Amino acid sequence: MGRRQVLDYVAMALIWGSSFILVLRVVEAFGWVGAVTFRALAASAILVVVAAAMRRRLAFADAWAPIAVVGATTVAGQLIGLSYATPRIGTAMAAILVATIPLFSLVIGQLWRIERVTTTARLGLVLGFGGIVLLVGFPTVPVTPEFVLGCASSLFGSFSAALGSNWARRHLQAVGSWEQTIGAFLAGGLMTLPLVLVVPVPTEPRPIDVGYLVLLAGVCSALAYVLYFRLVAEVGATLAISVEFVVPVVAVVVAAVLLGERLSPPQIIGGAVIIFGCSLVVGLLPWPKADAEAAREPEPAEASY
Repeated sequence: MGRRQVLDYVAMALIWGSSFILVLRVVEAFGWVGAVTFRALAASAILVVVAAAMRRRLAFADAWAPIAVVGATTVAGQLIGLSYATPRIGTAMAAILVATIPLFSLVIGQLWRIERVTTTARLGLVLGFGGIVLLVGFPTVPVTPEFVLGCASSLFGSFSAALGSNWARRHLQAVGSWEQTIGAFLAGGLMTLPLVLVVPVPTEPRPIDVGYLVLLAGVCSALAYVLYFRLVAEVGATLAISVEFVVPVVAVVVAAVLLGERLSPPQIIGGAVIIFGCSLVVGLLPWPKADAEAAREPEPAEASY
């Protein structure tokens, strides 16, 4: 990677790793449904403005139906899982569980027969899901129903992101990444909008809360996606997707410094095992040629925060 690509990579890791703090603040102000809805709609609007400023032509053609599925999964499903889970399990654990997306993606891809699962990838799956057991089973906080529900919600969000990624791979290969991202955020925001009537905004947001929301949507969603897709085009999806394994490290450090969050030794081991397992799944580590030739190329849509 050149100097600018390295800067883009570091910027994405810092932005997405720090985004969990913003998620926590936005959920406190807008509720977990409002946080998803307003973030998604704002991100879509910001990207449209950026595209217009860049004079980038957007061509959605007849792709709105499959884009809506991506919006329901990769945006609505994942962000609901993340927003509901983060206040209940902490930002560090939420960030580590987001890194399980490639594990679910490989399983779904195999079931849909769009992936070739290598022996190395199978080992990565076993290690990754074993790491989840360590991470969830040995917390530093009491294992309450809220904690268990938060963990389940986070894993549901990761599964939704993986499902949407594979759906996009099957049905949206002819649609540009900008159109996919703008359309998915718009569709996801509109789908969750009626839920605000069921889970209303808890209090009147302060100006600083609106600022947190705009920062989350504009920087952590819109800007980070522009950097990410540019990196995918320049250095390839495999290297770009590896940022997912740096993000939890940044998130854990930020959570420890700013929030005083701590992980137990088994959880730290579990997080490391998850990251190592996912690295095997996406083929980032050198292995025998037979496995390397069958390794999967991860899809850009798998990264979403």
